[in-house]
Amino acid sequence: MKKKIAVIALCAALFVLCLSAAAQQSTKIPRIGYLAGFGNLNNPGPPIEAFRQGLHDLGYVEGKNILIEYRYIEGKQDRVPSFVAEMVQLKVDVLVIPHTGAIFEAKRVTKTIPIVIVANVDPVANGIVDSLAHPGGNITGLARLTRELGGKRLELLKEAVPKISRLGVLWDPDDEGSANGFKEYQAAAGAMKIPLQSLEVRGPNHDLDGAFQAATKGRDNALIVVRGPSLRRHAKRIADLAIKNRLPCMCEGSDSVEAGGLMSYSTSDTESFRRAATYVDKILKGAKPADLPVEQPTKFEFVINLKTAKALNLTIPQSLLYRADKVIK
Repeated sequence: MKKKIAVIALCAALFVLCLSAAAQQSTKIPRIGYLAGFGNLNNPGPPIEAFRQGLHDLGYVEGKNILIEYRYIEGKQDRVPSFVAEMVQLKVDVLVIPHTGAIFEAKRVTKTIPIVIVANVDPVANGIVDSLAHPGGNITGLARLTRELGGKRLELLKEAVPKISRLGVLWDPDDEGSANGFKEYQAAAGAMKIPLQSLEVRGPNHDLDGAFQAATKGRDNALIVVRGPSLRRHAKRIADLAIKNRLPCMCEGSDSVEAGGLMSYSTSDTESFRRAATYVDKILKGAKPADLPVEQPTKFEFVINLKTAKALNLTIPQSLLYRADKVIK
């Protein structure tokens, strides 16, 4: 009888342990890995804020029903491999990556962890996904068409500054996305028969003063800044130098115009990163990245800073002001 009771007690104990394990399994908090191209722990930047807001709108509360591991590349490309490897070792449930170099590294390293991208390059042309409608593999997300808008940006800049005789392009050759951007502007400037000067700045200590001295020496009278993680950290400094050197500056994001750049034409950062949160939500609920089409933007933001125009003694045509989505006065 005692043996029978002991057996029953043992079975009951095992049953309780199984229930406990099952309960723990069902309440497992998903862990997200986020590899940020710029920003830091104290100042993560608008993209992360928009991503967090997107998660919040979907019912996620960071630290309660979702965990996020942030890693900040801060323009230091040598950090990418170790950060990606660290995320794989952490066995995150989803990786969110807006940084071009980190996207390629993650694609190389893991075929199993779902990856949500916010890509500035064409993900199909660059071999990141098979197609927009059927990405295949473990990668999906958003294609921001940043690189494809080069020609349009140059057209808008030419409308604002009709007498462009030589264009300076500020870019970081160590950043793959930035290098692709420079090629786009080369092609666009060539088609418009505008001479172009390459203004290269390399990290970690970007010689921005040297680049603007080269622009002055080369007699550039307009500037395009190719957006990348490293240069994005210096948006205010670049805007100040552009004004100081009398260079109307076309940027690739509204944040650079708010920092003092003359104008920008781009996809909305806020909308892109809030949409990235919806991909995370779908994947956590069981969707496979291969079955989630890569989204392309349907709306672009044209922003003009009239304060900067005034500082440059530049009159922006009314036709451009009417078309602007936002005018900073």
